Amino acid sequence: MEPCGGGRRLGELRREAAEYYRGHRVPQRMEEALNALFPLRPADLYGALANYFSTFSKAPVICKLAGRKVLDGVGKPTLEVEIYCTVKNYEKRICSVIMSSHSHVPENASPEITEGDEKERNDTVTTAVEWVNESLNTMLRDLKPTDQCEVDKMLGEYFRKKVEEKKEMQKEEEAAAPLPLTSCVPSAVALSGKKKAAKPGKMSITERTIPPAEPIEPVLCGSLAIGGTSLAVAKAGATINHIPLYLHIALLKYNQDSPKEMTLPLPMITLLNCEKFSPSKLKLVKEVMLIPPTHLSLKQGIERVLDIQKEVMRLLEPAGKVPSPQLADSKKGKAHNTGKKAPPQALKRVSHLGCLITGWDNLEQPLLLMQTACNNIGLELGTDVYLAINCAAHELMDYVKGKYEILTGTFKSPDEMVDMYVELINKFPFIIALVDPLRKEDRQQWNNICCALGSKCYLIAEDVATNISKLKVDQSMNVPMCSGVVLKYINQTKVSDLIEFTGLLDGQRHITILGSPDGESSDDSLVDLAVGLGARFIKMGGLSRGERVTKYNRLLAIEEELAKNRTLRSEANFEFTDFAEETQPEKQLTDAIPPPAQDLLPPEPSQPARQVHSLPAQLPDNSTLT
Repeated sequence: MEPCGGGRRLGELRREAAEYYRGHRVPQRMEEALNALFPLRPADLYGALANYFSTFSKAPVICKLAGRKVLDGVGKPTLEVEIYCTVKNYEKRICSVIMSSHSHVPENASPEITEGDEKERNDTVTTAVEWVNESLNTMLRDLKPTDQCEVDKMLGEYFRKKVEEKKEMQKEEEAAAPLPLTSCVPSAVALSGKKKAAKPGKMSITERTIPPAEPIEPVLCGSLAIGGTSLAVAKAGATINHIPLYLHIALLKYNQDSPKEMTLPLPMITLLNCEKFSPSKLKLVKEVMLIPPTHLSLKQGIERVLDIQKEVMRLLEPAGKVPSPQLADSKKGKAHNTGKKAPPQALKRVSHLGCLITGWDNLEQPLLLMQTACNNIGLELGTDVYLAINCAAHELMDYVKGKYEILTGTFKSPDEMVDMYVELINKFPFIIALVDPLRKEDRQQWNNICCALGSKCYLIAEDVATNISKLKVDQSMNVPMCSGVVLKYINQTKVSDLIEFTGLLDGQRHITILGSPDGESSDDSLVDLAVGLGARFIKMGGLSRGERVTKYNRLLAIEEELAKNRTLRSEANFEFTDFAEETQPEKQLTDAIPPPAQDLLPPEPSQPARQVHSLPAQLPDNSTLT
């Protein structure tokens, strides 16, 4: 009886197997595969069969997240997020992302503040690693990495819960300790090294003349986990779909409509990093950046910038006192005769931004240096290459005097700053972009400078955009009147946030600039984000340091790929908005009534007047700027 029972069981198994395979249409698909492959007679038959059947396999799903503490480009701790997916029944590592770190602490912060920032950074990375390996790992399991909207929605809800938990903890701590608690985040006054208290009378009067500094937005400990996980999932989705990340981002932004052509962002390449707290007097300029002309390819533009950089280094070659550009050639022969007492050569010091560190005594010196370098190699500023200046004016405000310290001991009010920039652009019209020429709080002066210079150059806000989630109010932007905004992918920023906000910028005719934070990593995803989002510019620092050059190499690779696929569209020439013409109708309506309090947002424009930037061949001979 045993053999008979075993035979019946074997028959049942055969019937179950036949039903199982028929239910999944295996015999039919096997026949289709064999019929399709036989005429082709592939060299690797089983490989071809595997490829054929893989099209019927289940979509990969997230099975594990792994977070770890790593170092960024300046040796500071940051977060790496790895994505593992179940692919054809196996756990497979798909990709990883390393987050860039951002700090509000300026160069001249006290040792106590710097030490506190380092401790806070360590704590936030440690907490972020815990979030990724525990809560987020469980929460996102079995989700498709291609479902970016769902993932970002869950990440956003998780972060909101953490914020509420933090608030509840603070309330409990305040109830337990009735003494007033000070914020762990230093105020803007404390960060700038200025004393917050001063003699009564003068300080109270001057402080009323300028808007107070907005408090620095506190960063929730662990927030890096949100941004890192969102970007890692986007990268995994691109890998699963076998497309580059920039195309995946473009498909997400344009609702899965594949763009027929794509443009590359123009690089703002930092050539000089001007120390604001060096013995030199000039404080107004933080970065001098070069922008290649639009008619050149990216490769040609970078080669041109490298030629200019080489000439600048030659002009700065003499040790000791940095020569003025006019005297650079005459002093060349004395390069080795200055002795050991001279300060370090500027060209031998490279900033964390990947460029030369220099110091100057007035605003004209770095501009004349760039002009001389270009002239020496047969290039003309304003035609063959353009300049952009990062002023970082929020680092210059003396809150006791209520003025910006542009040179050591030289102060200007916000209105005087606008006049100074007008004179600067009139004298040096090859400057086509000013980044953070004013604090974000000086909104009236932003309006004034946009009306005065908006038709001649880009007025770009960077400091205002450190927290993208705070920039959007309903369908408007909580930014001063400006030409565009520098967006950085940091902390709790999600890919969906960038897509939504850049869409808002596009709709209101602002330009988008993707920028890298000070603490950059070797991850090159920022470049794909900029290309996929259609950014007008990308600001990545200089052409030195591996974490910076990696991104330029990625941009070059994308240009080559788009050109090969014939999907690369040439960018139009520089176009600037005539804000004065936009606001004229509103001015006529409001002239008869008292002016209201300054709105947070500029009025909704009708149809802006734009003009293509054209620059005179000869520079006007204006008075010297101080």
